[in-house]
Amino acid sequence: MTLSRAASVALLAEYGLSPKRKFGQNFLFDTNTLSKIVRLCGVGEGDQVIEFGPGLGALTEHLLGVGATVRAVEIDPDLITVLRDRPELASVTVFEADAMKVDLDIVAPPGEGPYDLVANLPYNVATPLVMRVLREAPQIRSLFVMVQLEVAERLGARPGEDAYGSVSARLRYWASATLVGKVPATVFVPAPKVASGLVRIVRLEQPAVDPAIANVETIERVVTMAFGQRRKMLRRSLQSVLCEEDFLAAGVDSSRRPEELDIEAFGALAGRLQ
Repeated sequence: MTLSRAASVALLAEYGLSPKRKFGQNFLFDTNTLSKIVRLCGVGEGDQVIEFGPGLGALTEHLLGVGATVRAVEIDPDLITVLRDRPELASVTVFEADAMKVDLDIVAPPGEGPYDLVANLPYNVATPLVMRVLREAPQIRSLFVMVQLEVAERLGARPGEDAYGSVSARLRYWASATLVGKVPATVFVPAPKVASGLVRIVRLEQPAVDPAIANVETIERVVTMAFGQRRKMLRRSLQSVLCEEDFLAAGVDSSRRPEELDIEAFGALAGRLQ
């Protein structure tokens, strides 16, 4: 069903390739981990899956194995050749593109969805890529991503938790998120220096804050300002844009700190600013 460690190394050698640091390439080869990802992400027969960074196609094979249709985006032209040469992946539509720049409506045509994104994301682009998909591709109804464990903890954090921060709050405008598993570094070639985490993200039917109260740009501005001085009370970190009267009108105690607020509270404050 999938590439073993030895088979992954042999395939790279066959094409005269080695993992490229500039693309954050760490190839997952462990069958148990791949099976776990496919089981937890919940995709199955007939589901349409978007995969960013398929690498050598190990996860892609497992997704095909449960009956999903896969559309993959790969930035490395050398790996494009490998993916297109492998007969096991003949049914996969492969796009040679940067996931941060590709037109998501071409990769996932809105009229043909919904789609689920399942991916082992490069650590250096994981957060902005997740946020880009949530903002720009409503036809993608869920994301199941493997990212650096520290990032995974932030994505899945809830108000009051140590890892809760700006990205945690901003993500929850669009979706719910849960850390569902941890992955050791030893299941990759080459092994990264840190562990990874699995995060399940499910898009909300409607944004968590009614756009009539505040638009997303203003909410993100307030969140970013507040967490820019996360150890200070809100009355201090937001004093350049909000006064005590605004806090009272929004129903938010100005002596609280940003990690205590959910996205709805930030929305109420953004409504006062707007």
